[in-house]
Amino acid sequence: MNLIDKLLARMTLDEKLGQLNMATAGQAVTGPVRDDPATEAIRAGKVGALLNLWGREATARYQKLAVEETRLAIPLLFGADVLHGHRTTFPIPLAEAGLFDPQTWERTARAAAVEAAADGIALTFAPMLDIARDPRWGRIAEGPGEDPLVGALFAEAKVRGFQGGDLAAPTSIAATAKHFCAGGAAIAGLEYGAVDVSERTLREVYLPPFRAAVEAGCAAIMPAFNSVAGIPMTSNAPLLRDCLRRELGFDGMIVSDYDAIAELPIHGVAADLAEAAALALKAGVDMDMVSGVYHACLPEALARGLVGLDDIDAAVRRVLTLKRRLGLFDDPYRHVSASSQVARPEVARPAKELAADVARRAITLLTNRGVLPLAADLRRIAVIGPLADAPAEMLGPWSLAGEGSRCVTILQGLRAALPHCEITFAAGVSAKGHEEGEIAAASDLCAKAELVILCVGETADMSGEASSRAAPGLPGRQRALAEAVLGVGVPVVAVISSGRPLMIAWLAERAHALVATWFLGDAAGHAVADVLTGRFNPTGRLAVTWPREVGQIPIFHAARAAARPADPAEPFSSKYIDLPVEPLFSFGHGLSYARVTLRNLRAARNEFFRRDRIELKIDVVNQSTTATEETIFLFAHDLAASSARPLLELKSWAKVALAPREARTVALALPAESLCCLNENFKPVLEPGEFDIFVGLSADRKSLLTTRLRALAGPAPRDGDAAT
Repeated sequence: MNLIDKLLARMTLDEKLGQLNMATAGQAVTGPVRDDPATEAIRAGKVGALLNLWGREATARYQKLAVEETRLAIPLLFGADVLHGHRTTFPIPLAEAGLFDPQTWERTARAAAVEAAADGIALTFAPMLDIARDPRWGRIAEGPGEDPLVGALFAEAKVRGFQGGDLAAPTSIAATAKHFCAGGAAIAGLEYGAVDVSERTLREVYLPPFRAAVEAGCAAIMPAFNSVAGIPMTSNAPLLRDCLRRELGFDGMIVSDYDAIAELPIHGVAADLAEAAALALKAGVDMDMVSGVYHACLPEALARGLVGLDDIDAAVRRVLTLKRRLGLFDDPYRHVSASSQVARPEVARPAKELAADVARRAITLLTNRGVLPLAADLRRIAVIGPLADAPAEMLGPWSLAGEGSRCVTILQGLRAALPHCEITFAAGVSAKGHEEGEIAAASDLCAKAELVILCVGETADMSGEASSRAAPGLPGRQRALAEAVLGVGVPVVAVISSGRPLMIAWLAERAHALVATWFLGDAAGHAVADVLTGRFNPTGRLAVTWPREVGQIPIFHAARAAARPADPAEPFSSKYIDLPVEPLFSFGHGLSYARVTLRNLRAARNEFFRRDRIELKIDVVNQSTTATEETIFLFAHDLAASSARPLLELKSWAKVALAPREARTVALALPAESLCCLNENFKPVLEPGEFDIFVGLSADRKSLLTTRLRALAGPAPRDGDAAT
């Protein structure tokens, strides 16, 4: 009999339910743990995990209660949202996704895991894998953007980074892929709102990142708050039990979201909390985060025959299995003991350097009318706006252990980078308030400057959970400030801090340059200065489409064709009468200080079978005197399929570094398998027929090169016969 079997045989029902109970410690790092309400519950074996607690001393004290003052000495699991860094704060995931670099995605997760493990954390509630195509939804900031392929590769990289090669290693933490499933499709972009999508959309768009996370060995999954087709995800047996566990083969722990089990009666699917507990447990949710419903109400559910003891035992087994995989039974203090191999000072410098590198690379140059990089002979710059000198806002949402005081502001970064330039500053207005502020004084500063850097956007708490925005433009009086600054007549570089695309077409049209800096974390100011001065040539590309106006939402590159495609000359076509149908900026958009052209797209052969690996080549030329790095995207469109296919489906991308005036031929590999679509039974099939292949620097169809390939019917060739 193994350890887990022995424990299960000894455990009382109360102790079993304790293992399914995740309580919150309220970040008690600076307070005595004996005064915390969780203390006695831990001693009584009624708590199996704690969240919102980190720090060696605090976690060691709680762990000591569990392993030295309880009957069974089962160690606690410490969890926290390590979403984009821990002590070191990296750019928000939506910004990091714009690197289109899985190796870097993995490196930042690894660095965060090392820091979090050193602080006693064993479980992170990350990566967030919700595909999001509605920027009104605040949690778009936390995920990989709008595309399922990007989401899938992001999932794999983050799971590898957090968990390392061995989950029991002292620098590894367990990853929790969230929020399963389709939370990004909430109606009207409202947080916690209902979702109603077709099964095809669910499987083609929202499930692929979770499939990838499972295949990468993700230790845990968190269901979403929302309902899907009327069934809350916390009790959604068809998706959790049948799809996630049976179809995808996930055998790890499922942990509810914060208080989600207690909210099932609010959804209207449970008459009382005993029913809620039973529904969640039967659907496959193993651990109850914060609500306490499992511990309080599963005994009644058991007595009423709503669940069986075997259901409880199965959940407990999965919780204990995760603790065993993490090495907690071998060494409960593995992260927090004095002899731990991990020490925060040893990892601080590499993490800081990585954060600076990623921050530079995440910045996206959206427009540039010749004012960037900043001219070397500039002598007077006015830095204007409420986000120019706001260190805490640079962190963005879910930076729990981050310290705003450590962040370099945009103003500080510019002053450090341009010591011989006179830089004046005025906030002008607050970021949120509706007071007039000092707009006139800010305008006066602009009139005396050669160039203005306008720093506007959102505050950190305007993105993330419970931060939906019906009108995601510039909040407060920031537009009035921007209008005044633009009216002065001095060239304006608009620097936008945000966790989502903002509706700022008017600013894009009038500013001399527009730069999306997102929330960049600790190194924000230096990163912005490096890009604006040209010390770093911007490489960030949009992982999400930017609409012109709210009325275009949802808008994304992988839309299906309308019956009557938009045609300005045709009155009865799919168009707006008051707005172009095209977005402000397409998926993949991003400028640099170089000028790169693509030409001569060709395939090694134009016909293929399902098991073939298609090779395409394209000539890439840097026509400028500036070295650069480009991201080249490959899209496909099935011209005639059994179900209408998106006009552009991202299938691959390549990154290429080019010296000044360099020309290179870039090869793009396209597995024919990736051109499969789901049939009526939602099984992948390659249907014979023609495919258009598009290659370009973004999803802007006007700038894409294209070639046509044909899928052939017939038996797949043997391994040795696959054509290239």
